[in-house]
Amino acid sequence: METIKRAITESISVKQEFLSDISRLMLVKSTAEYCIEALEQGGKVLFCGNGGSAADAQHLAAELSGRFQYDRKPLYAEALHVNTSFLTAVANDYSFDDVYSRMVEAAGRSGDVLIALSTSGNSVNVLKAVEQANKQKMITIGLTGAQGGRLAGLCEICIKVPSENTARIQEAHILIGHAICEKIEETIFPQ
Repeated sequence: METIKRAITESISVKQEFLSDISRLMLVKSTAEYCIEALEQGGKVLFCGNGGSAADAQHLAAELSGRFQYDRKPLYAEALHVNTSFLTAVANDYSFDDVYSRMVEAAGRSGDVLIALSTSGNSVNVLKAVEQANKQKMITIGLTGAQGGRLAGLCEICIKVPSENTARIQEAHILIGHAICEKIEETIFPQ
């Protein structure tokens, strides 16, 4: 029982610390605004990450491309790892480090948004995706842990969760992502 209580208490604590910093909240607001601008201009929001961060990327893309709180038209959002044939071909023929940057090169356009999730901020394939997105004049957003890693220096916006614990960081990432999705949905499709 203590393990369960500790995990929940730690998760609440990280989220309270995040909430108490207005500058972090402003970064979340700015991220939503960039996404809204891109989507309203016919652009897209791309997501990438590895492991649990890939699952979060896919989850958030589905909230936008499917629906979030209520029925409305779909928005163009995609997680870059969902085409397993592409992913495994590029990993085999080039390198796993190139799987996201090649898809960004193919699908990304100036003004589109790339949201890169990495708890460490140092995942090579995610870093290369951001570098490619920057070359293509996309808006780059990083979601990381407390240190930000190399990702913090590459992204236009880096939202750092105040934790070093991977699980707590990922829990906060999905909350932040949901807040962004809610803001996008209510702005583009007001009820």
